Amino acid sequence: MNVTHWKGTMAATKASKEQKYDRQLRLWGDHGQEALENAHVCLINATATGTEILKNLVLPGIGAFTIVDGHTVSGEDAGNNFFLSNSSIGKNRAQATTELLQELNSDVSGNFVEESPDKLLDNDPEFFHRFTIVIGVQLPESTCLRLGSVLWNASVPFLICKTYGLIGYMRLVVQEHTVIESHPDNALEDLRLDQPFEEFKNHLELYDLDGMEKKDHSHTPWIIIVAKQLEKWLNEHNCQPPKNYKEKEAFRQFIREGIMKNETGAPEDEENFEEAIKNVNTALNPTKIPGAVEDLFNSEQCDNITAQSSPFWVMMRAVKEFVHSDGNGSLPLRGTIPDMIADSQKFISLQNVYREKAMQDAAAVTKHIECLLQSIGKPAESISEKDIKLFCKNASFLRVVRCRSLADEYNVDSVNKDEITSCMDNPDSEMVFYLMLRAVDRFYQQHSRYPGVYNYQVEEDIGKLKLCVNCLLQEYSLSVSIKDDYVHEFCRYGAAEPHTVSAFLGGSAAQEAIKIISHQFVPFNNTFIYNAMLQTSATFQL
Repeated sequence: MNVTHWKGTMAATKASKEQKYDRQLRLWGDHGQEALENAHVCLINATATGTEILKNLVLPGIGAFTIVDGHTVSGEDAGNNFFLSNSSIGKNRAQATTELLQELNSDVSGNFVEESPDKLLDNDPEFFHRFTIVIGVQLPESTCLRLGSVLWNASVPFLICKTYGLIGYMRLVVQEHTVIESHPDNALEDLRLDQPFEEFKNHLELYDLDGMEKKDHSHTPWIIIVAKQLEKWLNEHNCQPPKNYKEKEAFRQFIREGIMKNETGAPEDEENFEEAIKNVNTALNPTKIPGAVEDLFNSEQCDNITAQSSPFWVMMRAVKEFVHSDGNGSLPLRGTIPDMIADSQKFISLQNVYREKAMQDAAAVTKHIECLLQSIGKPAESISEKDIKLFCKNASFLRVVRCRSLADEYNVDSVNKDEITSCMDNPDSEMVFYLMLRAVDRFYQQHSRYPGVYNYQVEEDIGKLKLCVNCLLQEYSLSVSIKDDYVHEFCRYGAAEPHTVSAFLGGSAAQEAIKIISHQFVPFNNTFIYNAMLQTSATFQL
């Protein structure tokens, strides 16, 4: 194939992908999609919940998936799983679902292993090390603990999901998950009007609001208007900016007085000044380092950079050094400004002032990174310029999620009694479902089946499950009570996996998996419970 033809084919493929994944590209960008396409997800157990999760990862273009499942398809599977039919009964469940899931997206590579996770853990525990994330569905407690330990030691994220009657459960187990693009809601603009940088001050000098023609006056960006009026205010108020509601109202009036008057002395209709008045709170937002970022600066991982440190922590340390030297106590400038009423030339000039300052800050951070990389014996190109710019742009929104291990959660000495007890002050809190699921696991350990799976044993199982509940509470020294209604309800569920609950949980779990894979948005920490009876949910740190 000649080069021109190859380039043409590549361009056509890219255009086709952009069209196919248009909506999600707007959400997590090219780099987020690339992370998704490079990911390999392992699903354990292709139940209704498991296949719903994978469906929601295959459609947006996950690179590859492997299903581990030693079960054969039963009539019950065919009845509640859209990816199985009557003709699948008797086949291996991993194989049958892989074939149908692959039909959803030709870009995705599907694999299957016809074995139980316990067998793999016995014979080849390192099998699970190769995956970006492992998702375990409808697993008994003993398997979760074994697999959780293997994945924890290998630093592979583990997402546990269970649909049990009308209750959904998720548990994320990850030692450390770093997030650069957390995409916070209602993020405040980074304008620095309280601490204007030199280039902005020089740009401000170009504007003389009192001597302008009407056309220029009504097309001056509101940031300039606020900055100019703030200069006057500071001169008249002993260099103190407006702080409380009363002062801000006075400052708004200060801006209002700057609106041009017509021949009769009435104020002109100047939308840019109205925009300035409306944005006073945004503009006067003090420039400071968020507490969450300060905590990361003060963490051990930031202080002790070694050859094993991830690029995230090297960049974090570099930004900390920048703050204490080049940044005069501030983070690198974000470099973006909001859209506003202004003519193109004025808006672009102002935008360039912010953009160029952000580039200067990123270049200064890059020098710190190069020195750090040199000190740990790594080449300067270990961290790309693109990654550094992205890190600096999102410096205010950096997050790190650290979940507790399953072993700590289940251990009598380290169980989070405070969280459980405080939530159970309300006996109908979603926490009751967590305790019931734990008790159901106890029942399974003792009887090798779940309560109520056989209709004729429901009444008989109520007493047995109640015993498991009491043993659990006693073992953890939990002075809480669980209503008998919940014990009865869980026996009536008979470990059923209704498709409506599976579909909801499938969407939620896939969303969390994408957060882990893309390192965008903040995943939950660490337990999520969904109550389909009341359509409520809750997260707990257990």
